[in-house]
Amino acid sequence: MSATPTLGFLLHDVARLLRKRFEQRAKCLGLTRSQWQTLAYLSNNEGIHQGGLAEILEVEPITLVRILDKLAERGLIERRQHPTDRRIWLLYMRDEAHPLLAEMRELGDTTRAEALEGVSVEQREQLFHILSVMKTNLVQACRSPVDENETNDG
Repeated sequence: MSATPTLGFLLHDVARLLRKRFEQRAKCLGLTRSQWQTLAYLSNNEGIHQGGLAEILEVEPITLVRILDKLAERGLIERRQHPTDRRIWLLYMRDEAHPLLAEMRELGDTTRAEALEGVSVEQREQLFHILSVMKTNLVQACRSPVDENETNDG
């Protein structure tokens, strides 16, 4: 294998290190990575049902239930019953979560600034553009089945 990392490995490593550095900074907030990720996604999707949030987070629904239980115990989120389907719970942030989210955003800004140190504004814009195009391409590709000729049977 080449000494030069592939794009996939490099993207994975950068994402992992961003999470690791954020976790180092966020330790003082008393949240696990799963908890702060759940809060971050919920803040942009209030009123979503548990299954929908589990899908966005790419976790099993039972795993999310445990995370939500902990966040509810801390008074950060609340579950409300769906108006027409008693089996469905809708998720909302509590007022107590908003200052914590603000701290998380500040920590995220600091972590991103640290990661992008020495990268010019023009390079940042180009990086974001390229990554956005790649994401769009992959979202589209994932909506299409893989051609049988592309699969590896073994």
